[in-house]
Parts: sequence; structure tokens; C-alpha cells
Amino acid sequence: MRSLQVLSAAGVGSELLLRAPATRDGALLYWLPAMGVPARNYAPLADALATHGVGLALHEWRGLGSSSVRAGRRENWGYRELLTQDIPAGLAIAGKVCPQARVVIGGHSLGGQLASLFAGLQPEAAQGLVLVASGAPYWRCFSPWGGPLWMAYAAAPWMARMRGRFPGRRIGFGGNEARGVIADWARSGRSGRYAASALPIDLEQALRAQTEPVLGVRMVDDAFGPRASLQYLLDKMPHAPREMHALDTKALGGSADHFSWMKSPQAVADRIAAWLERLG
Repeated sequence: MRSLQVLSAAGVGSELLLRAPATRDGALLYWLPAMGVPARNYAPLADALATHGVGLALHEWRGLGSSSVRAGRRENWGYRELLTQDIPAGLAIAGKVCPQARVVIGGHSLGGQLASLFAGLQPEAAQGLVLVASGAPYWRCFSPWGGPLWMAYAAAPWMARMRGRFPGRRIGFGGNEARGVIADWARSGRSGRYAASALPIDLEQALRAQTEPVLGVRMVDDAFGPRASLQYLLDKMPHAPREMHALDTKALGGSADHFSWMKSPQAVADRIAAWLERLG
């Protein structure tokens, strides 16, 4: 994979890991990782997609991996910066390297949510949307654990404010996330509605206007991405054609949970490639 330098409008740098499609006009999936997961962890997905001739560009979240900044009391950001600065900068670099490629955008977990929001904000940027082990974090979608989850959504922003950042590495959930990211994420978890602090755009309306086709792939034993969560997110895009697949342990050759598929992603890549072929 090629390593390309990306510089956002705010001057934040990172690497974009890219494997080009097998043909100049082939499909290129621009991929947004899960919360706290560095881009390089999806290299096996790039290898699996390459067996179908599909390219993959791995976005690096601000504050993780190759990013030039780290979240802290003096460094803070939220969905606004990720959606309006970082993702556009990475897509622009991918477009320069693969100018004739058919670009689709997708992601894992939180990455799928932000890919959906970006597709609504910038409908001309991609020709489709891929969601893997993803869905809205709304607490009502996580029965019977909805009540404790709501409490966690209330506590997480407070913890992030007190410590200057969310200590995900220490508590075993996510990464060391910026206060703004946690505030925006937790708000959507409590209310079921997407909004970004300091972004004067109705994200729910943007989602409703999204008309590009959507592929949803979920893992049957995924406690972090149950069917109800994925369906809730898809229902926010009522005008988008959608296709859903559920993968079990037999299909995956291993655990069908939120993260295990990343190590052996061929079944996921097969579903993505077949869907892309049907799109033409």
C-alpha cells in the first residue's frame, strides 16, 4: 500500500494508506475506521478487496496513529472538524492518485456513521455507502442494556471534560478521544439524533436527502452493532436503496463479533465486491 501525506484545512497532518484499484476506472472504497482504531489495522481488508480488483483508501482519524496531533486540554475537536476538514482532505488526495476511480465511502462502527453523515453532506463525493458492523448508537436499540448505556452516554462527556480527553485506552473502550468527539457521539446515543457542535447544518435532514445506494453488513453476534442499531441508521436514509447481509461464524471462519472480522475479512470483502459489481 502507498503512504500518502494528507494536510487538512486546519493544518493537521496524517498518512493516507492507499491501494489503487486493479483498473484505472475500478472501484475505490474510502474507509473510515471505528472509534479508537488506527488505519493500519484494516490492511487485511485491503488485501481481501484486492483479490476482487477493488481499491481501498484508509483514512486516519485525527488524534490516532499517524495523526500529527493528540487529544488533550489544548487540542480538541468534534464531528464538525472530522466531517468538514479531515475527510474532504483525504478524499481529495485519493482523487488525485485515482482520478478515474469510482469512489464509494464506508466505514466500521463510528466510521460507518460518519461516512453516512458525510454522504449526506457531500452527495457528489461518492457513488455509494458501505456500512460494516455499524449502526446508530441510540440507547433504545440495545435492549436489554439500554438503561446502563444511557448512563454511560451521560458519564462519558463529563469524564472527558474532567480529564481533558476521554481516556479510552485506560478504560478499554475506544481511543484517547477528543472531548468534542465524545460529546457529539454521546448526544446521538442519548437522543437518537445526529448533530455536530458548531456546525449549523441539520445532519438529520442531510441523511434524509441521501439517495446513493447503501450496503449494510452486520455480524450476527455483534453486541456493539445489533440489527436494530443498523436498521435505525438505515431508516434515517429512506430514499437510499439498501442491501443488508448478516454474517455468522461459518461465513467468517471465526467469531462473528464487532472486531474479529478485521483479522479475516475475506467474507466481508466478498460481499462488498459483489455489491459493487451489481452497482456497475
